[in-house]
Amino acid sequence: MHKAISLAAVLLLGLTAACAQSEPQATQSSTGALNVQELARGLDHPWGLAALPDRRLLVTERAGRLRILGTDGKLSAPLEGVPAVQARGQGGLLDVALDPDFRANRTIYLSLAEPGEAGSSTAFVRGTLGDGRIDNVKLLFRQQPKVSGGGHYGGRIVFTNDGRHIFLTTGDRQKLDPAQDLQSHLGKVIRLNRDGSVPKDNPFVGRADAKPEIWSYGHRNIQGAAIEPTTGKLWTIEFGPAGGDELNTPERGKNYGWPLVSWGNHYSGADIPDPPTRPDLADAVKYWNPTIAPSGMIFYTGSMFPKWKGNILVAGLGTLGLVRLTIENGKVTSEERIELGRRIRDVEQASDGAIIVATDDDDGRLWRLTPN
Repeated sequence: MHKAISLAAVLLLGLTAACAQSEPQATQSSTGALNVQELARGLDHPWGLAALPDRRLLVTERAGRLRILGTDGKLSAPLEGVPAVQARGQGGLLDVALDPDFRANRTIYLSLAEPGEAGSSTAFVRGTLGDGRIDNVKLLFRQQPKVSGGGHYGGRIVFTNDGRHIFLTTGDRQKLDPAQDLQSHLGKVIRLNRDGSVPKDNPFVGRADAKPEIWSYGHRNIQGAAIEPTTGKLWTIEFGPAGGDELNTPERGKNYGWPLVSWGNHYSGADIPDPPTRPDLADAVKYWNPTIAPSGMIFYTGSMFPKWKGNILVAGLGTLGLVRLTIENGKVTSEERIELGRRIRDVEQASDGAIIVATDDDDGRLWRLTPN
């Protein structure tokens, strides 16, 4: 695919020819050319993004920092009050999300790898966004048990359309079998009320052999989640092993198969039975072989890209760009790869309909995508 340096971005940022190759470039999609403008750089593996109503942007850094990108293009100092994290392997400070009533209550939610004597686990907190800090931080959920290792935390946060409930994704922590264990939070989709309490209509409430927070299970490592605006349905995307990344619509109480079945194989090359061998387990809406290494995702609802309205945009670590999926009646009808040349960890929609992406680097960047 042909690429050319975006003149507008070059003029804006005052770049020299010597560093031009490392800067954002114009790119193409099937609906037209895209301009890529750099908003910030120097972030340590940015992981989660949340657009504030005043056009500023919250961004997490995996190392444990939460910062604000101002409308003047400047990054704030790390906000105080963020809980300690285990910044090792894939762990650290993960996602950030705004309360549905943020304008009134200034409440934000964070997911993170919480350290402990027995290891670490995915945790979920809320607090009030103040001036240069987070106040009134409260733990809402802690994945149990804590285990050793530094992989597969999951960690995406989404609110239902009515704002009453929260979905939080957790990974299997590379322990495999606990994803099938209903007495463990590993490898699950968690559903909570906004205050962290358990909804009375969760599928396993009242069962002595199951954690009441569980919504669905048999997941490997969900790093993307979004609510379909028109249906209110939860969609998730998760890493497969060697191949077999999955797009799912997790439903209450269903088992999505990991590690009993997969469209991929173990990294050792050992075979994993394909999902059709177990019709009692829920299969993916779509899967990828080879892997796209998916991370954050959104449903696009803006007007800046009218032909993308209702599409899913997936941050591609493996594809070095975005993956755009068109959805009709719960099925994927087309797929497009939009090249950006770097590992993309998260994607967010700005208030004006532009698309913001975060690159997964030691010197992480925030880029703004608009029609050229």
